[in-house]
Amino acid sequence: MLEKLEQVEQHFLEVEEKLQDPAVVGDRDLFASLMREHAEMQEVVEAYRKRRSVADSLEEAKQLRQDEDAELREMAVQEARELQARLDELDDRLKKLLVPKDPLDKRNAILEIRAGTGGEEAALFSNDLMRMYTRYAERQGWKTEMLSISQSGMGGVKEAVLLVSGHDAYGRLKHEGGVHRVQRVPDTEAQGRIHTSAVTVAVLPEAEQLDVQVDEKDLRVDVFRSSGPGGQSVNTTDSAVRLTHIPSGIVVTCQDEKSQHKNKAKAMKILMSRIFEAEEAKRHAEEAADRKAMVGSGDRSERIRTYNFPQTRVTDHRIGLTLHSLEAFLSGEMEEVLDALTAHYQAEALKAEGGA
Repeated sequence: MLEKLEQVEQHFLEVEEKLQDPAVVGDRDLFASLMREHAEMQEVVEAYRKRRSVADSLEEAKQLRQDEDAELREMAVQEARELQARLDELDDRLKKLLVPKDPLDKRNAILEIRAGTGGEEAALFSNDLMRMYTRYAERQGWKTEMLSISQSGMGGVKEAVLLVSGHDAYGRLKHEGGVHRVQRVPDTEAQGRIHTSAVTVAVLPEAEQLDVQVDEKDLRVDVFRSSGPGGQSVNTTDSAVRLTHIPSGIVVTCQDEKSQHKNKAKAMKILMSRIFEAEEAKRHAEEAADRKAMVGSGDRSERIRTYNFPQTRVTDHRIGLTLHSLEAFLSGEMEEVLDALTAHYQAEALKAEGGA
């Protein structure tokens, strides 16, 4: 790790030198690119320099432990203990900082929540998950926007697509993709038997205008009349929009707004993010599963997390973490699990880099 940090600091100094060059300053694109690179390295370099200072102080304290003065020796032992703890802390931080950053982490996230196995009970739990993510976003100071929703007859959600806007929204939520299993007694169950249902969640980075170029000739636009649960009419005009991206076969429908223009704009946002995510998956096939693999079949057996109501517990199966605070978790208090997931995947990335 120290050798890698030396290389980062050396490169940092080289970039700083280039930024003083008048020729570089005059080239706006090059200057902006080097400034971004400099900013990305700065936190690592500052932490490394702090580590070096602490390591030097620790070495001095260790030498003082051999001093003839008993009082000085005692002070040196105490100081060495504190410095070692600080050094370990900095090493942990530096390991995390050296994990290759996913440039998509800073983006907004698009959350797609769909009822899987379990009929109406799955739709009701989809609604619970939608509310959970919305409340978590509120706790982070993020904004949420409903892009598309299809409700069931009993107030559940067959499918919902949310845009979560805020710093690191995608990076924080990207590990939520997969099958979420719920075990509880449905309100409709007269015998009081526990049912198991499944809901699928997919998390996509919001696509930016430069990411995806959609040619009009590759797009089929269908407009039709909106309808609500049970087939009742929501709108008497042809405001609903279905977009089909012919090369990829991706289809997006939006009908929540009364304006055809607004529905089309929301549908385009979802479509571009799905196309972008699919292209990213192709480029990084060994690292990023494509959308179908993330979502799975919606079967009860494929799960990343289980929400057990009778035992008031939530278990994340990927990291073996169980919390007995289901109600708080569903109210958006997800930090402990999301922190543990982030740490787990950072450790995996470090192993892959050979840094462990």
